[in-house]
Parts: sequence; C-alpha cells; structure tokens
Amino acid sequence: MNKARWIWTVLIAGATIAQADVRNPIAELGIEWGGLRSALSDRGIDLHIGYVSETASNVQGGEAELWRYADQVSIAALLDLQKILGINQARFQITVTDRNGRNLSNDAHLGSLEEVQEIYGRGQTWHWTQFSYDQKYFGGRLDWKVGRLVSGEDFADFSCEFTNLALCGPPPGNIAINYWYNWPVSEWGTRLKANFREFGYVQLGAFEFNPRFLLTKNALNLGEPGGTTGVLAPFEMGWQPVFAGGRDGTYKVGGWYNSSRAPDVVENTRLQLLLLDGGQPRLHPGEYGEYVNFLQRLTARGLADSQRSLSVFLNATHVDRRTAPLDSQIAVGLLLTGPFAARAKDAVGLAVGRTHVNSRIAAAEGRANASGGDGRPVQSSEYVGEMFYSLQLAHWLQLRPDVEYVIQPGGNSHTTNDVIVALRLSVNL
Repeated sequence: MNKARWIWTVLIAGATIAQADVRNPIAELGIEWGGLRSALSDRGIDLHIGYVSETASNVQGGEAELWRYADQVSIAALLDLQKILGINQARFQITVTDRNGRNLSNDAHLGSLEEVQEIYGRGQTWHWTQFSYDQKYFGGRLDWKVGRLVSGEDFADFSCEFTNLALCGPPPGNIAINYWYNWPVSEWGTRLKANFREFGYVQLGAFEFNPRFLLTKNALNLGEPGGTTGVLAPFEMGWQPVFAGGRDGTYKVGGWYNSSRAPDVVENTRLQLLLLDGGQPRLHPGEYGEYVNFLQRLTARGLADSQRSLSVFLNATHVDRRTAPLDSQIAVGLLLTGPFAARAKDAVGLAVGRTHVNSRIAAAEGRANASGGDGRPVQSSEYVGEMFYSLQLAHWLQLRPDVEYVIQPGGNSHTTNDVIVALRLSVNL
C-alpha cells in the first residue's frame, strides 16, 4: 500500500470510529500520575507534558510525492505563588519546547507561502518558550506580566486547530515573520492588561526585538545575546459579549509598531527596482500592522450538552506594504464540538483562507518581465481550504485526520494546486 493510500485509509477509519460510541475508562480518568499531580497542585505546582506530531503527504502537487513527519514536545510548570510564597494573585510560568522532524513544504518543493505543517519551524531544537511572572491587582481588574514572553500568547491570540499555518495561531506571526515571533520563540517583554466588567479588556505590550533569538545557539539562552534593534509595541482591545442562550464571543481589534529599521521589499537606495538594478534596499525607520479577530458561539448552551457547540471565526491581518513580502491574510471558518451525541468531545473544523503577496512586489515582477527579465511568475494570492475531524479517544489523547487543498501555491497561477492529507496526534499528560 503506497503512502497516499495509507493516509486516506487513516482518514476513512477516523470517520468510521467517530460514528461509534468509543468508551474507554482511561478517557474518563485522565493521567493522574498515581496521585502526584493532585498532590503537587494542592501545593501550587501544576505540571504539564505535551506532545504533538503532524504527518503529512502531498497526494497532488509538488515535485515528488512524499510524506514528512514533524513534532513538538512541551514541558511546562505553572507555579501558584499565592500557595507557595503567599504572594496574592501571582503566578510564574515556565515552558520549554523541543521541535523535531522535517517539512513537507520544503522537501516536496510545494512552493507554498504558508507551511502545510504548522508545527514545523523556528528551529528544530529546544527553546525557552515562557519564563514569566504574572501579577494581578484590584481583584483581577489589572494584570501585569513580565519576562520571556511569546508575542502571540496575549496579542492576536488564536487557537491552532488547523494544520495549515494560514489558519493557525496568531495571524501577525504568519506574515510579519521577520519580527513578530510566534510559538515557540520568546523575547524579553512586558504586557499590561486592564479588564472591564461586562465589556472586555484593553492591553498594551512592549517586546525586545532581537533577531538573534532565532539562532539555534540562543534558543536556550535566558540572558541577553546582544543585537537588539528595537521594540515591538502591540496594542489590543477586546470585547467579550455574552448573548442570549450563553452565546459568548470574543471580538479583538489591535495593531502594532516595530521601531527597528527595515528594508524596502522593492526599491533600492536610489529608488530603483531591486529586481532590475540591484543595489542595497532603502531602509525605513519602522514597521506597523493591524488585525481583527472574531470568535462567536452560534448555538445556545444546553443544560445536558453544554460542551456541544458551533462557532464561527474570522481573522484578518494587514501589514506594512513598504517592508513585508506578504501584506495581508484573511481566514474564516466553522468549529463544531460534539458532532454526535455519543461523541460530545469530538470536533469538526472547516476553514478557508487567503494569503496575499504584496502588490508592490507583483508590480515589480511585471515591470522586470516587460524589461526583458527572466520571465518569472507574477505572484498574487495563495488560497487554502481545510477540513478535519478530531477524535478525542481519551482525556489525554487526540487523533485528528485532516485534508488541505491549496490553490495557486506561492501565489502563482501556473503552479499545480496541492492536495495534502495529514494526521495530527496530540498527547497531554
């Protein structure tokens, strides 16, 4: 049986299992570590070990049909400092992660703008991902966090239910990749958040921008590697309404400014096209962007099946067209929890997204071709659609068959569309 047929078999088997009422005593018990977890929690120490793998194959598209495996291991400790040291409403978060494996997008030469395995990237190595102190004041109305933080853990935060990166995680980090670092890369920073009853919150942050944190040799460096070039300053306002029937939602609007100098994507220092005349790109004194994130529950909460729900989401991000190769991204989708009465913890996801190549780059490519260039494709947008079925086989075990369809990989209309089948395995101990 070839690779593609094997993965399709897994997808069909997953759908078949979903129709059954799979009952497992371990699923109800979870992992208690022989009582150690509860004993530690009572003393203010909450430990967590997580493992996620994504195996994917291109059944259409790319230069060769391959399968690739990538994974991430995370080890985390949340310390309740009120229980441990008597510091009221304070906690300390420590997380280290390890990424391994290979990347289908690169190895099969898919040419896609976004990874088809979101778990891959930012260095296949160990990282200090979180090392932060969080203090609440005035009964939680004011929240201050400081330490090694991930930009997207508080700002533009969005869950990573899908496997294609365009539909996963905080969107600014998917296109402003030169300076907005998503998980697992952290930077020294701080965040101040004000919560307002019956409205939501307003928050602002300041993060050191230092590209040396991307280097493998600095992945476990809790000090200062040198090379700081500026500050990333995000701002976000969130409205958190609850409509009739317990239909809760979160509506975020935010933006950011990066004070570092950044190169233009099209023009050199003489305001000529880099594609035609070469030279050094002209520098801009800073970069900016803005985003909106909406997540809204559509179904009412029932007394007997409160876990079952249908939600809709929208993510839209725009970045500085002077300096960003990708200038916008939009994604919209549906998330259904509990598709069957007997499978209340399973989930189904369906989403579509568009990643747009900076139109200034497209114009430059067109001008270069008209001037006798190498006839390179003029890029536009890459589109992706994805669907998954998530099987909650136990409290700690999740299996998620998945299909992705990528149109115009790389924003190139002359490229064969990609069909990706994938399988995500999640273990939470």
